[in-house]
Amino acid sequence: MGCDGGTIPRRDELVRTKKQGEQKDKDSVRKFKWQNCSISQSKLEKPIVACELGNLYSKSSVLEVLLDKDSKPILAEHIKGLKDVKVLNLSENTAASVGPSKGDSMVDEEASEYICNVTGLEMNGKYKFVFLWSCGCVFSERAIKMVKSETCHKCNTPFTDHDVIVLNPDDDELTQMRARMEERRAKAKALKKSKRSKEAEESASMSTEPAAKKKKSGTEKQAKTLAGPSINLPNNGKLVDPAFAKASASYSVAKDSQKTEVYKSLFTSHESAKTRQTAHWVTYNPLFN
Repeated sequence: MGCDGGTIPRRDELVRTKKQGEQKDKDSVRKFKWQNCSISQSKLEKPIVACELGNLYSKSSVLEVLLDKDSKPILAEHIKGLKDVKVLNLSENTAASVGPSKGDSMVDEEASEYICNVTGLEMNGKYKFVFLWSCGCVFSERAIKMVKSETCHKCNTPFTDHDVIVLNPDDDELTQMRARMEERRAKAKALKKSKRSKEAEESASMSTEPAAKKKKSGTEKQAKTLAGPSINLPNNGKLVDPAFAKASASYSVAKDSQKTEVYKSLFTSHESAKTRQTAHWVTYNPLFN
């Protein structure tokens, strides 16, 4: 049955060829890389952050691996804290479809959630995008090259070429980003060390200042002693003239001609007080009890 008319075998039926491995769909890989977190491999969730090597993460995933260091992947070994990532300031694409498709309209699957607010290019991996480490704003590389500026196009924050970090870089760009990361961290470490040294010097100078003041106060006190004697009266601790103090010490109410006899009799210096047989109302004398 069958094959009555003869058959013509194909080459792959006669010659055994080596089967090629399964090829990855480049478009699928590209979409996955720009839409999913590099740590959890799940869809990116706001707030979206990026590291100094240009990898994209959900901030919640970064917090999880920082709390549980055993679960940290090799990809995120360079992230020691939240200071090693930057929250991205993204421009949303208002033309992108929102929510699941209901079948009543055409959905552009290539449309990205975010775009460059300068050129209008979509952030879907077809065009190279960068972000500024100084402020976190995201632009297409074309916008940085076309519109030359030393300040951010969105928030006017100053930046340099070392602040420009490529998102999802290729191998050559990754090497450059790593070199910039090490240089940036070395500068920050040196600046921190210099700041600590300056604070230590200020603290040491402040600690020696009270001792200098104390020494100065002792010198002034010694100078006053050498200058001459002074009498301290109960006048809020103020120093008075010795002549005035001497006059005050020799003063007596009983000898004051301007005082009345009634007023003078109130004091123990009066003659009536000296000869009385009972205790005076001002001073209590137990001899008269």
